Formats: sequence, structure tokens, C-alpha cells
Amino acid sequence: MITRDNLLAYLDKTLTPSQIKDYCPNGLQVEGAESITKIVTGVTASQALVDAAVKAGADALLVHHGYFWKGENQTITSLKRNRIKALLDADINLIAYHLPLDIHPRLGNNAQLAKLFAIENMRGLEAGNPVSVAVQGELSQTQTVAQLAQTIEQQLGRKPSVEGDAGKELKTVAWCSGGGQNYIELAGELGIDAFISGEVSEQTVHLAREYDIAFFSVGHHASERYGVKALGEHLSNELGLDVEFIDIDNWA
Repeated sequence: MITRDNLLAYLDKTLTPSQIKDYCPNGLQVEGAESITKIVTGVTASQALVDAAVKAGADALLVHHGYFWKGENQTITSLKRNRIKALLDADINLIAYHLPLDIHPRLGNNAQLAKLFAIENMRGLEAGNPVSVAVQGELSQTQTVAQLAQTIEQQLGRKPSVEGDAGKELKTVAWCSGGGQNYIELAGELGIDAFISGEVSEQTVHLAREYDIAFFSVGHHASERYGVKALGEHLSNELGLDVEFIDIDNWA
């Protein structure tokens, strides 16, 4: 068991959200029970995940995508009202960390993708930015576009959308989990062989072709399962907490 305040203090110390400007509040978003014995982790605080947390008897729901995003409707109505009511009725704390969980050098989404894809020497893509959201590195072994696509499919359980010559050999890679496709332009300017992101925009394919950089769109959800899962495992190992990861699959 841990108190809510002690858990939040530990998470803030670990993820240091004050170091980066974000699009949503990081940390506690909906207040629930003061004492926490069971934590459920997941990617997005959808109704399905909230319901699963209630069923699991959770005192806290720890996610990557929470609520109260910049520019969204501020009223608590409709679907948002239903989700928050379910949390309040069950006395469940909603805790969310967005960009801090993308960029953490060990537990973050980008770091976890590096482990899954055997990418070494991870460092920021944006020169001079100590909290660069996009990163770069090198494959531990040279792979062709087709081979890297196969690695991604095996590790994420999702066939990526790919732009590039299947036989082209790759060594240097840049990547950004989630909606980081716009960083392909910086990667192209730096002459990097391949770029991986969760999402793709119409212009991304044109940029990939014109920069001659292989591009892999692996799915927003698929690229961001692993940070919050790793964070939950860390809490279990370091603090002895009961933590359960629940994956509400999403093909996007």
C-alpha cells in the first residue's frame, strides 16, 4: 500500500514533468482514494479502460493519455462526464503522464521502442534540446527496409505502413512514438537512413520520398504501449505495489 501523495511524489521525481511543456496536466487529474493498494496501467483512459480498472478493484489508474487536453471543450459533459463519473463513483485516482513518459531515457516510450527494435546509442534528434521528444540512434546490425518492417511487426504485433525500397540497407534511425511524424523533416535534413513514428500524415510520404529516407508508421497506440507498462513494472519492483497492465487494443 502507498498513499496517493507519496505515489505522486515518487512519479514526479522519476518522470520530472516540470522539465517539459506539455499539452495537458501531468500527474493527478481526478482525485480518488487516499490509500492505494492496486494500480491499473494502460495507454488511454477510455471508457473501456476505466471500466476494466473498476472491475479489477483499482485505487489508481495510471495512463499515458488522460484528460483535459489543450484546446478541447472544457465542459464535463457527454463521454467525458461518463468517464469521470465512473472514476469518482469507484473512488479511483486518474494519474496521467504524457510527454514525460515519451522522453524518459529508460522507462519512456522511445526508450522502450529502442529495446524492442535493437537500436543503440539513443540520443536527442533536436540538437541542443535536452528534452528532445524525437530521438536517434543506430541499429545494432544493419537491416534492410523489409527486415526492419518484419522486426517491427514481430515486436508490436502490427504490420507497419512502409515507404521505401524494400532492399535498401539501414543503419541510422530516428524515431518518435505517437504523433511524431513531422520530425521526419529534421531526420531527412540530417541524412538519417530511416524514420519511425506512430502516425503518418499525407505529406509524410512525399517527404520520405524526396529525402530518400525509409519511413515506418507503426500505429500510435502500438508505439505507446510500452512506456506505461514499463513504468508500472518499475513501481511494482521498486515499491512492491500491486500493478496490472491492461491493454485496450486500438488499431490506430
